[in-house]
This record gives sequence, structure tokens and C-alpha cells, in this order.
Amino acid sequence: MPLIRGAGTGVALVLAGFVWLLASALAGEGGSKPLVSPDRPVNVGARDPGDIRALNSPTVARNPRNRTTLVVASRVDSPDFSCALHRSDDNGENWVAVTIAVPRGRASKCYTPDVAFSASGVLYLSYVTLGPANKPEALWAVKSEDGGRTLSEPRRVSGPLAFQVRLAAHPSDPDELVLTWLQARDVGPLGEFPAAGNRIVASRSGDAGASWSTPTPVNRPRRGRVLAPSAAIGSRGELHVLYLDVGEDRLDYEGAHENESGPPYSGRFSLVSARSLDGGRTWQESLVDDRVVPIERFIPFIAPSPSLAVDPQSGRLYAAFHDARGGSADVLVWSLAPDGTGWSRPVRVNAAAPGDDTAQYLPALAVAPGGRLDVVYYDRGDDNVRNDVSLQSSDDAGRTFKSRTTLSSRSFDSRIGFGGERGLATLGSRLGLSSEADEVLAVWSDTRAGSQASNKQDLVGAAVALDPEGQVGILRYGGLALVLLGGGLLAAARRRRR
Repeated sequence: MPLIRGAGTGVALVLAGFVWLLASALAGEGGSKPLVSPDRPVNVGARDPGDIRALNSPTVARNPRNRTTLVVASRVDSPDFSCALHRSDDNGENWVAVTIAVPRGRASKCYTPDVAFSASGVLYLSYVTLGPANKPEALWAVKSEDGGRTLSEPRRVSGPLAFQVRLAAHPSDPDELVLTWLQARDVGPLGEFPAAGNRIVASRSGDAGASWSTPTPVNRPRRGRVLAPSAAIGSRGELHVLYLDVGEDRLDYEGAHENESGPPYSGRFSLVSARSLDGGRTWQESLVDDRVVPIERFIPFIAPSPSLAVDPQSGRLYAAFHDARGGSADVLVWSLAPDGTGWSRPVRVNAAAPGDDTAQYLPALAVAPGGRLDVVYYDRGDDNVRNDVSLQSSDDAGRTFKSRTTLSSRSFDSRIGFGGERGLATLGSRLGLSSEADEVLAVWSDTRAGSQASNKQDLVGAAVALDPEGQVGILRYGGLALVLLGGGLLAAARRRRR
């Protein structure tokens, strides 16, 4: 099949020459670099200086029945707590905002949304409503059967003080969903938890969100200060939850730092995994690592979240978080083999010199069809103030990672965001990542249009074509379409650079 139909020989040659030059320019040491699209904003207000909202913590979900339909949910931290939902029907070239309605008769606000598509293409959205003093008053679930264009009436899942809610869908069973969250006893005025003893809980739906089970505890009672659960469902229906146990860290958990910057907690955290084989009725604990070194202070209400991913084909689990055991903040990845009994030792993803006083942090994981593991993270590798966003991939189950690809076209200030006036600026609890066989889409919180006075943060995304060998890859993003000849021009470009 010809690549260009109806095109004259001259046009074809010009296009071939352009691709050749582009491929050659992108070819680096050891092989060609992935092709990165120009990054572009997701939220319309990114171009409006009057819109000073701080959008962060994105989740990206792709419709398995229509791969060009994407949704991004994010929280809003300032000037008021809120939430946002955006939809694209053209693979991320254009985005529209979708209104999230709170339950009728309520004056409360939506906060901390999360999204997932079921195997049948139904979109599910979770969020909490905030009442007086910004305390979560209830947890809600919403569905959309038209890709996010319209949303159903919210269904109440649970009651007050549900924090850090995450949503996951079964990769093949369209009726199977799970929600996990931190069920608090109380919360203080600065977003701290006044005492230990809060529990991470899970609730399952086996009827496409029509009903939800009574929440069951995930963590053992002896783990008194737990935070930031992430959820996943394996191909056999097993439920997985990854969370942080911050041990004796009263500095952050109980707000002893009073939201002022300073040295991080000097002890160690544990990264813990839990699995349920009976639909969430009982849970078995698995220790990922109990030597996690904190990199900074944080507000527990909006704590940074470790990332969890499961390969639906092999069943292998992956966990990622940041850690300062090497002297500065690094991205670490752990893995658990299918039916394995112990997690691997951590693999350091970023290639910055150990202890170089720069920070690579807040990783997000995704597994592509075929098993490739992708990791995206914030990268302060230049001056430890200005951020880039980096992507690295592994083709050997997380044992080694390829060199990084920078996704952000401009560095941006890490000091801009909620809490910045006290030196605790946050870019959110996570980044968004969607991985296809030959393309990756990442979304992050970007401050290039903001200032320390405005705290403005925008959602920005970029797509990456990964040039699978022997195939024709087409990258379409931001109005740009480029043909990559995996076994042809790019291979020739590799030989040219050797």
C-alpha cells in the first residue's frame, strides 16, 4: 500500500526528505530518540491570564472501544478547591471542558476527581464533595456512556472524611470496578490528621457502578499512619492497592511543621502492597520496601502518591515512588513477578549522578500492550528549581530503562503552586500517563504561565511516537502528522549516526 495516494513524485520526495532530516536530527548516541510532539495545554484557561486556577494531579483515561477518545480529570487547589474534567475526541489534539455537577440540592464543591474507562467503553468518575471548612462530606461515583460528553446523576458511595480517592476498572470485565481511599477520623485546619489510626479502605462494584460494597479495611491496624493509596485490577479479577506507611512521621502526618518548609522527616517510610482474591473481603499484605527516604515535607491532605501498574497479560506488578537514599531525590521502580512471593530490589530509573542535589520525583507508571513499561516524572536536573518532564521506558520488565526523553518544551518553576507562600508548593499528587503500543501520552501540571503571586498551574500534554521496529508509526498531535518508517528512514538515520 503506498504511503501517499495521489501525490506526485516531487511531493513524495519532499516528504521523504523531510522525514529523513527529522529522523537524523532526532538520532542520538546509541540510536534514535522517540519523536515528541509539541506540548500543548489541555485546559482552555491556560491561555487566559485572568484564569489563575491551579490545576494539577491529572489522571488520563483512554476509551478502549474508541482509542481516539481521551479524558483527563484533575483537582484544582486555588484560588478555591474544586475539580476539572476535559475530553478529547481526536487523540488529544483538541480538548473541551466537561462540567461536573454536584448532587442536587447541595452547595458543596467537587474535589480530587479520578477517572477510568471500563472494558466496554463506559467512563466512570469519582470525586468527593467538600463541605464547611473544606472537609470531605461524601464520596460519589458518576458514569458516562457517551465517552464523557454527558454524565449521569452522582451516586453516593460513602460518607464523610474520605481522602485521596482512587478508581480502577477491570481490564476485560466491564462490570468490575474498585474504589480505594483513606478513611479519616478527623482532619485539622491545616490539612493534617490529628492522630494516628486512620484506615485505607476499598469498595467494589460488580454491577457497573449500580451498587458498591461496604468498605473493608486494607491495611493492618498496626500501620497507624498510612496515606495515598493507588488501585489496580488484574486480569483475573485480583484487586491490588499500593500505599505509603509513614511510620512515626508526626511532622507531616499530624502537621507538626505547621505547613512551613524545612528539612524533611528524618526517619523512613514503607511502601506497602495489598492484594485481595475475594473481591475485597480480605486482604494480604506484601512489603515492597521499608527503607524509603523522604525527599521533602508535605501536606498529608494532598500527599504525593506512589504509582501502581499491572501488566494485564503477564500479571506482573510494578510500583514507583521517589526516594532520597542516594543523597538526592531519585525515581525508583520495584516489580513483583506473577505469583511471586517477594518484590524486586528497587531500580533507579533516572541517570543523574547519585547525590547531585537535583530532584527527579513523583513518577507515574503505565504498561503498554506488549508489556513495555513507561515512567514519566518531574525532573529538576538542571538547577533543582526549574522543572522539566521526562519519560523513560523499559522493555525487560523494569530491570533496565532507556535514556530519558524530555517532554516539556520549556522548563517551569517548581515553586509555583498551592502552599508556595510557605515554601511547600505542590505540583499535585500525580502525573497522567496513557501508553499504547507505539505512542505515549503524558499530562502534567505546568507553571510556565503562572507566578508565585498567582499560583497559576495549567494542564499540559505531549505525545510521543516510539517507532516500533519494522512498522509504520504515525504521530498525530496538535495538528501535526508525521510518518515514521521504523525499518527504513529511521534505521538509516541510526546507521548514519554511528
